[in-house]
Amino acid sequence: MAQNVYECMCILDSNKYAQNPNGVSGQIPEVIAKHGGEVLVSRLYNEQKLAYPIGHHKKGTYWITYFKLNSTDLIKINADLRINENIIRFLTLKIPEKVAGPLIEHARGGGKPKPAEAVPVVAGPVIPELEGEETEE
Repeated sequence: MAQNVYECMCILDSNKYAQNPNGVSGQIPEVIAKHGGEVLVSRLYNEQKLAYPIGHHKKGTYWITYFKLNSTDLIKINADLRINENIIRFLTLKIPEKVAGPLIEHARGGGKPKPAEAVPVVAGPVIPELEGEETEE
């Protein structure tokens, strides 16, 4: 079976991460490897205040991981992440092959993403009744 590339964004408990950064963040690659996945990149993304409290958590540590895995094993990984007490929330997405390479390279710190092609700006329609009017104050 062909392997897909996935991106997993986890919000970790900031207090537990501060006490044991390698232990808490190291659990994510361990879960992926346990189910036959290959971790491509796993790193700290950001630490910030949450938009709304999740349980008693008001702050979260965002951890991003890119990995290859058979799609049939994704259910097992999601189940293990769901019961992990250090993970507040997580989201796993399948990454299309076209964008997987640049995303992984950027996550590794391989430079800035290339800018998109320039798109010409087309002016909107001219509204005749507004043309040449002056505003009164």
